[in-house]
Amino acid sequence: MLWKLLMRSQPCKLCSFREMLSAPRYKPFLSRFPYTTDNQSNKENQRTVEKLYKFSVDIRKIRRLKGWVLLEDETYVEEIADILRQVGADETAVANILERCPEAIVCSPAAVDTQRELWQSVCKSKEELVKLIEQFPESFFTVKHQENQKLNIQFFQELGLKNVVISRFLTTASSIFRNPTEKNKEMIRILQESYLNLGGSEANMKVWLLKLLSQNPFILLNSPTAIKETLEFLQEQGFTNFEILQLLSKLKGFLFQLCPRSIQNSISFSKKAFKCTDHDLKQLILKCPALLYYSGPVLEERIQGLLKEGISITQIRETPMVLELTPQIVQYRVRKLSSLGYRIKDGHLANLSGTKKEFEANFGKIQAKKGRPLFNPVAPLNVEE
Repeated sequence: MLWKLLMRSQPCKLCSFREMLSAPRYKPFLSRFPYTTDNQSNKENQRTVEKLYKFSVDIRKIRRLKGWVLLEDETYVEEIADILRQVGADETAVANILERCPEAIVCSPAAVDTQRELWQSVCKSKEELVKLIEQFPESFFTVKHQENQKLNIQFFQELGLKNVVISRFLTTASSIFRNPTEKNKEMIRILQESYLNLGGSEANMKVWLLKLLSQNPFILLNSPTAIKETLEFLQEQGFTNFEILQLLSKLKGFLFQLCPRSIQNSISFSKKAFKCTDHDLKQLILKCPALLYYSGPVLEERIQGLLKEGISITQIRETPMVLELTPQIVQYRVRKLSSLGYRIKDGHLANLSGTKKEFEANFGKIQAKKGRPLFNPVAPLNVEE
């Protein structure tokens, strides 16, 4: 009975197989490319498919990732490709861009052309523009809020940000350009006031602000209320204005993206983990502001990873910056130092912490010292004749 039901439910497969046998082996124009006979391909806009084939675009990849694009009645394949060619994209670049961001073909050509003008206003050359579009096609083809984009670009230029920084914002922090310019201006004003209220000087404010924005443009997505609450909470915890300014600079503005509750949880965990007084904990935080940024579970995982490598809590307290490293990085660095006979649990953690570049430099010094001869090979020998 079950066998009969299965056979009844699949009569079309045999028919489909017979049709495939009787169908011509090749189709005009599409013969060089694989095609499917499933229901979705039957609903696809064949004109769109053929035009994409013309530009050597991998249709299978689009079907797999964003097949809905091929179902759209109105598309602009040739128009979008023409705009890309106008800025210097070759055939390979056009194909790559359309494969990575097929929704580009449903964008209005006029809107895309306006986007090209906006992006070109902060790019040194067409070559740089094409490179950015290839790397970040989704950001480029997000053509909404173009008036806000234009006004924000002008505002950031007037603020003193370099075009290379603004172009990086367009690709990696495009959300800040959707804000009305007035909101971004208000946030800049709040940041400037906060800096001055914390004891920063008027002369250094512009440099501080531009550096902060270049490191973390997402700070503009915060609310003035959240910034005020965070500053007041840190003051309640006993941090001076100068210390708060240090934390803000070291954390690249991410401090304002934390709420008082999450900061309190991190402080409570660190105090318990290190068994220290409020004063000692504050000193640890000033050395390693990431103690405020990382949640309790993250800190727990990193402390446990260090303990497994034979590192003591006392060593961690002496060099808390080591908590900025993931357990995987710690394990890799410990193994690498051990290969030189360096026992990390008997030494200082300064050689373990730091950026990748800093670690490699320290490792090179230890390696050179280990391989150094015990005598000077060019020194004259005292030989009695």
